Amino acid sequence: MPLFEIPQVRQITATIRLDESTASQIDQYAAFLHASADEVVDKALAYVFAKDRDFQEFLKTPGATRVPQSLRIRRAPQNVTASEPIPPAAQAAKATVVATSARLRGDVA
Repeated sequence: MPLFEIPQVRQITATIRLDESTASQIDQYAAFLHASADEVVDKALAYVFAKDRDFQEFLKTPGATRVPQSLRIRRAPQNVTASEPIPPAAQAAKATVVATSARLRGDVA
C-alpha cells in the first residue's frame, strides 16, 4: 500500500482580466512562494471560497447550480492530432498575447 496518494485533478485553461497591480502582485507572490502564477491564483481563490461563510451558504441553495457561466474557458480542439500544423493566424494571435503579456509585466520595452 502506498504511503500517500496523489489525487488526479482536472485542470482547465481560462482567460481573466486583472488590474495591472494585481497581476504584478501575483507574479511577486509566486516568486515569494517559488510557485507558478497559476498555482497562486488557484490556491488563493480556493482559500477565499472556503473561508467565505456567506458563499458557503449560497452553495447550499438551488440558485448555486443555475448560475450563468461567465468565465472564459478555452476548450481544447477536438479531433486534432499532434502532427497537424498550427494555422498562421493562430500562431500570430498567440504571439500577440505573449508579447502583450510580456509588455504588461515590463519584460519588453
